Parts: sequence; structure tokens; C-alpha cells
Amino acid sequence: MSIRDWPVGERPREKLLERGAAALSDAELLALFLGSGRRGQSAVDLGRELLQRYGSLRTLLELDIAQLLEASGLGPAKACKLLAALELARRYLGEELKRDIALTHPGACADYLKARLGGYSYEVFACVFLDQRQRVIACEELFRGTIDGASVHPREVVRRCLALNAAAVIFAHNHPSGVAEPSQADRDITRHLRDALALIDVRVLDHFIVGRGVPTSLAQRGWI
Repeated sequence: MSIRDWPVGERPREKLLERGAAALSDAELLALFLGSGRRGQSAVDLGRELLQRYGSLRTLLELDIAQLLEASGLGPAKACKLLAALELARRYLGEELKRDIALTHPGACADYLKARLGGYSYEVFACVFLDQRQRVIACEELFRGTIDGASVHPREVVRRCLALNAAAVIFAHNHPSGVAEPSQADRDITRHLRDALALIDVRVLDHFIVGRGVPTSLAQRGWI
């Protein structure tokens, strides 16, 4: 049965208009982005199937374009819609971060960094640059690949701090394995960067490790 044949109050679009987006299930929200299902299957049924196959909404939305295209029922158009929806969420969180003072609202910073880095299948090292009042100047992805002492170059971080006239920074990088426990290499990198930036009077406020769940803060561990 097509969604158009459902009672009006059960159709995702009409339900959203009447009761708000929070009233919709994950499958119904997915159906609005997917737009249509496939032969013999409504968009809501397709949404339910995808959630069941991948176990959760987060796992589904963390797939890259190649993985989405491999999913039965998702062609290029539907895959692009899902990726566009996720990018809109990232940009929304980015604007929220820029309006907040990162040190006063560490949760907003952690949420944004998780949204930005959590979906990568490879490691990415990012830096949030802050001014004297700890307001966000910019957030940039500086390095990609295996994050270790050989791939993270303090001179590049120093150069960007000087170019942006930053007074403080917050680092973040992801663990594609999903395990957000900091390694000894993570602690060593943080120490090397902190020492290098101290020479130009730039403070390192935190380093978040992004995996599954809440990002791990090295500052909260007492390692900054």
C-alpha cells in the first residue's frame, strides 16, 4: 500500500505538520528524506528495513557514499539526500558552536566535533581556533591519515594560529574503530603541540577523542 493510501493522520508529512517533527519515528523521518520507496514497499517500510539492517540511525548515517550506494533500495538520489541532511546538521552545529563560547559550553563543542568527525572511515585531526575571549574564530581539519607524531606537524598548527591570531585552541581527532579511549600517542601529540604553542603564547584548552558515544576529553582526564 502506498503512503498516499494511508489515513491522513498517519502519513509522515501530514503528521509532522500537525504534531511536529519530534512526533515522527526514525523510519518516518527517513521516509521524508527518501521521498519514495521501491516496488511493493513504501518509503517508511524502506526506512524501517535500513534501520533494521544497520542496527541504528547513527550507524546508517555514518555510512559513506560508497556504502550507501551498496544498500539495497538506495540509488544515487536517495543516498545524496541522506548525506545532504547529515551535512546540514553538521553546519547547524557549527553555527551553534560559533555563537557559543567554547570553554563555557564544552558540550556544544564536543557535539559539533563528534558530528563533524564521527562519520569518517579514516583519521582526521581538527583544530578549533579561539580568540582572547574564547570565542570561536574557525574550525579546520588540518591533517588526515594515521594520526601520530609523524603526521601531525606542530609548525603547521603554529602557522595557522598566527594566521588567525588565535589565543587558544581545542584539538580533536577521531578513532574510526569507535573506541574513544586516548592512546599514549594521543597524549604525546597533545604534549608536543602544547609545548610548541606555548612559545607563541597560545593555550591548548582541550583535546577531544571522537568515537562512539560521548567524545573523551583529555582536559577532564587531567592530561592537558
